[in-house]
Amino acid sequence: MVDTFDKQATGLDSPASNAFAITPHDTNELTTVTRGIYIGAAGDIALTTVGGDSVTFVGLLAGSILPVRANIVKSTATTATSLIGLY
Repeated sequence: MVDTFDKQATGLDSPASNAFAITPHDTNELTTVTRGIYIGAAGDIALTTVGGDSVTFVGLLAGSILPVRANIVKSTATTATSLIGLY
């Protein structure tokens, strides 16, 4: 496989290189802080940012990406499903 971008610096606005399924939980931290969250099915996402702020994003559309650095995605108040953490 040829990766023509492997020598380029990765910035926060660069495409994600890795992904993982998110199972919301009110207290468990994610295995990796996200750079974004892919929303598979529409709804709301309650989370804690890497900076420690708790917030709920309301009315997220299916197929969209929420550009947020999160370390917890809470089960309480999260109605969006099929969430994928991007980093």
